[in-house]
Amino acid sequence: MQLGMIGLGRMGGNIVKRLMRDDHKCVVFDRDAKAVAALAEAGATGAKDLADLVAKLDAPRVVWVMLPAGKPTEDTVAEIATHLKAGDIVIDGGNSFYKDDIRRAKALKEKSIGYADVGVSGGVWGLERGYCMMIGGETKTFDHIDPLLKTLAPGLGDIPRTPKLTKANARAEHGYIHAGPVGSGHFVKMIHNGIEYGLMQAYAEGFDILKNKNSEALPEDERFDLNLTDISEVWRRGSVVSSWLLDLTAQALASDSQLEHFSGEVDDSGEGRWTLNAAIEEAVPADVLAASLFARFRSREKNTFGEKLLSAMRFGFGGHIEGALEKKS
Repeated sequence: MQLGMIGLGRMGGNIVKRLMRDDHKCVVFDRDAKAVAALAEAGATGAKDLADLVAKLDAPRVVWVMLPAGKPTEDTVAEIATHLKAGDIVIDGGNSFYKDDIRRAKALKEKSIGYADVGVSGGVWGLERGYCMMIGGETKTFDHIDPLLKTLAPGLGDIPRTPKLTKANARAEHGYIHAGPVGSGHFVKMIHNGIEYGLMQAYAEGFDILKNKNSEALPEDERFDLNLTDISEVWRRGSVVSSWLLDLTAQALASDSQLEHFSGEVDDSGEGRWTLNAAIEEAVPADVLAASLFARFRSREKNTFGEKLLSAMRFGFGGHIEGALEKKS
């Protein structure tokens, strides 16, 4: 299948590479000409601008926008729509706010252009592991882009299968779902990221408590100098708190047990705030998710070991560079 990809950053470029491995044909564009040239050398067709990208695609065209949420995505979708025709499809694979998807889809529908919002999880590891995806859009749009999604998804892998799943759950087993109408894909991904905040905060606080068990404020016979590298490693193996985030924690501690390369200043990219807004709109209590977001705000004023661990996890799964690591690089 043929795809036009706009945005060749950490995820966009790897999505193109994974698609080309399965013989999909990709036309690519990025403001960085070097990124376009690198993928062209790997087998993609480079484009000099958005109009050129559309001209090199066969109808019905499928264009994937993989850019930061907000103005970059907004402006690009608006411009690309001026070059597309009825029956073409726009995919927004960034972390856009779901209400923006709904609005944009309505505008494109007036031109008979399809729209899909794809929440993508997998970070910088997606090229090899595959991408977990949550897709919003009309059924006919989803069905048309399904071959692309199937290639990008992780597949069954070696994860134990859940008993009693039916054929209706087959795509979910392979790592992607049609979540519902336009907006639902990014809504599900938004809540996914809100949960991620809470999970990361729980690990960060737990390891902070472990690290400070040797505090001079404690009675001498109650002080322990605990090996956090060993603890994270043993918890990965058979523990009920094992997870990919714990895997990344173990990797970070094995490389730098004091996390000296991380400042502890932890950014938030928007999804946590949007998740809390949704909780307020629905009158759903979200105590843990709220606390984890506020902890990130606090981290920019005073940093703990736990907040350094949050930075380490963010770097592990998404390549996010923050604070001390940024200064060192």
